Amino acid sequence: MTGAMTPEHWAFDLTKMLNQVLGPEHFPIDIIELALQYTAQRFPGDAITLAKGANLPGFDGALYPAPARKKGWGIIYNDALTSAGRINFTLAHEFGHYLLHRLAHPKGIECSAQDVARWDSPYGRMEQQANTFAANLLMPLDDFRKQIDPGAKVDLDMISHCATRYRVSLIAAILRWLGYTDRRSVLVVSRDGFIMWSRASDMALRTGAFFRTSGGPVAIPASSLAATQDQLINARAGIEHGPGVWFPQPAREMTIFSEQYDFTISLLLLDDGDHYIPVEPPAEDTFDRFTRRA
Repeated sequence: MTGAMTPEHWAFDLTKMLNQVLGPEHFPIDIIELALQYTAQRFPGDAITLAKGANLPGFDGALYPAPARKKGWGIIYNDALTSAGRINFTLAHEFGHYLLHRLAHPKGIECSAQDVARWDSPYGRMEQQANTFAANLLMPLDDFRKQIDPGAKVDLDMISHCATRYRVSLIAAILRWLGYTDRRSVLVVSRDGFIMWSRASDMALRTGAFFRTSGGPVAIPASSLAATQDQLINARAGIEHGPGVWFPQPAREMTIFSEQYDFTISLLLLDDGDHYIPVEPPAEDTFDRFTRRA
C-alpha cells in the first residue's frame, strides 16, 4: 500500500479537495480528469498518464505500468461495457488500485467483473479496498444521506436517482444505501432461478432476514417476481408478498430484469421488525464463500 493511507482516507481527502475547488455539488465526478490531474501534481514522474477504454477480454478494468523506458501508469476499462455507471465505477476502482497498491504490484493489476461489481464483499482484501475507495469517492456518505434518509422507505426510483447523480450502477447505489439504512432490506441478484449472491442491511441481518448460500445456490421462490417475470406486472414498482414467499414475514419485492447483464435484481423491503428476535448473522454473507470455491 502506498504510505499508510486507508481507502477511506484517500477518498475523504479527494472529496475535500473537490468540495473546495468545485463546491459540494460536484457530481458526477469525472474520474479520468481527476486521476490525470491529481496524480500529475501529487506523484510527478509516477502519475497516471493514460485513462481510456480498450479491448480487455475477460476483465472489466486494469491498471498497467507504462511501457519499458517510459514512466507512469494507465487505467483501462473494457470498451465492450455499455453502462456509463459501470464504466465510471471501474475507473474509480482502478484509480483506487493506483493509490493503494501500485508499489506492491509493479506489473499491474487486472480486475474481473466480479472484482469490480461486488465492492463490499470480503472475498479479497485488495479488491475490497479498491471498491471501498471507489464507493466513498463517487458516493460520499454525507451526500448520499441527504438524498435518502436512513429511515426512509425507499423505492427503486429513489435509488435510481442516486445512481444517476453519482454515475454508478443501480447495484452500486443499492449497496451503498444498504450500508447505512435503518430499514430491514435485502438485495438479491439471481439468474436461472437461483440466487447468485445477496446483501442484507444490518437491521435485516440482525433479525434473521438474509440468505445463506455458502453451502451452494439457493432457489428463488416460485411465486416471486424474479421467478415469474410476469410482463403484466410493473416489476420495478413491485408487489406485496404475504408471509412464506421470501421470508416468514411479508415483504415487498421490487425487481428489474437485466437482459444486458443476464441477471435479475430484486430489492426486498420488510417491516421494521422491532418484535423479531435477533439472530447471529452469517460469518460470510450469502454467495461470497461459494464464489471463492468456484
